[in-house]
Parts: sequence; C-alpha cells; structure tokens
Amino acid sequence: MDTRTSFHQNVDELQQSLLKMGNLVEESISNAVDALAKLDDKLAKKIVVEDDIIDGMMLEIEERCLRLIALQQPMAGDLRIIGTALKIATDLERISDHAVDIAKIAIRLSGEELIKPLEDIPHMAVLVREMLHESLLSYTERNIHRAAALAEKDDEVDKLYSSLMNEIIGMMNSEFARNRQLSHLMFVAHYLERVADHCTNIGEGVIYIVTGKRKDLNI
Repeated sequence: MDTRTSFHQNVDELQQSLLKMGNLVEESISNAVDALAKLDDKLAKKIVVEDDIIDGMMLEIEERCLRLIALQQPMAGDLRIIGTALKIATDLERISDHAVDIAKIAIRLSGEELIKPLEDIPHMAVLVREMLHESLLSYTERNIHRAAALAEKDDEVDKLYSSLMNEIIGMMNSEFARNRQLSHLMFVAHYLERVADHCTNIGEGVIYIVTGKRKDLNI
C-alpha cells in the first residue's frame, strides 16, 4: 500500500470514529433532557457514567490525529482535515460534558415536582440535536452550504433561549425552593445554548476544510 492510499484509509477511519462519537453524544443530549423532563435519576446517572466512554473516544481520536501528523507529514488541505477533526472531537467532548451537566441537574431535582411542564427546554434540545446531526453530515459530505445553514438554526436557539430566560426570571419570587429549581432550569437552557455554539464550531471547521478560509457562523 503506497503512502497516499494509506493516508486516505487512515483519514476514513478517523472520520468513522468521529461519527461514532458524534452519534453517542447526540444520544447523550437527548437522554439528558428526557431524564430532566421525567426526573429520571436512573437514566441521568447512566449518562454520567457513559461520559467516560466518550472521553476515551476523544483521546483515541487525538492519538490518531497526532500519529497522522507525525508519520504522514501532511500538507495544506490534508493538514486542515486532520486539525479540524481534532477540533471537532474537542467540541463533541464538550457537548457531552453539557449533557452530563444537565443529567446532574436531573439528579438534584429528582423527587421534586416540576413547577411547570417543560416545553421550551425540550424544544431547544430538539433544535440542538438537529444542529449536531447537520454539522456531522456537513463534515462527512464536505458540504459548506449545509454547514453555513447552521447559523440560522443557531439564531433560532438564541431567540428561544432569550425568551425562556425572561420567562424563568418572571416566575421567580421570594420562595427559596422555587427559585432554586428555576435557577437550575436557567442553567439547563444555558448548556443547550452552548451546545448550539459547539455545533456552529463544527460547521466553521467544515468550511475551513473546503475553502481554507475562516467563517464565523456564531454572530
């Protein structure tokens, strides 16, 4: 097998590892919000434990990237592919961390009754999960149009986040327990908003791979 063939095979394997990690992270975010909505501490604890698997996958991808750089000495476009893969893995790991943050809040609130049924938070979760899925598709397809479209989704998440924060603040009163729960929900909304930002980071990476130019999708 010649050097270029070996390189492309290794890059394909790297991409498959990223997609596998992305699928687990996508599931983790969905389960975290589900655990919160149902105050299911068993599901929440499962998310916390499985974060170690995702962390291990990130380290494996990091090793693959560094090995490719050291052994293949890639140039220009090839180096952009490897560097972006490393950054995507970091964004995915941070998204997983936010899923854990949400799961820990579900554990803290376990045994309580939610002040009101969750509506906007699950809606935000659906949007960010769609963004994550689209960002990974844009990466596998090297599709800059799909990547750029993430900016509109991010704006939608930001608007929902702003509206939700205003609603939660308006619901606060002098009751400590009530304010404690509402504060936790504010953090959940913040974590989901940050997930959306990490998804736009992935989209920016795709645009950089294809064009060699930086484009800010999170304005």
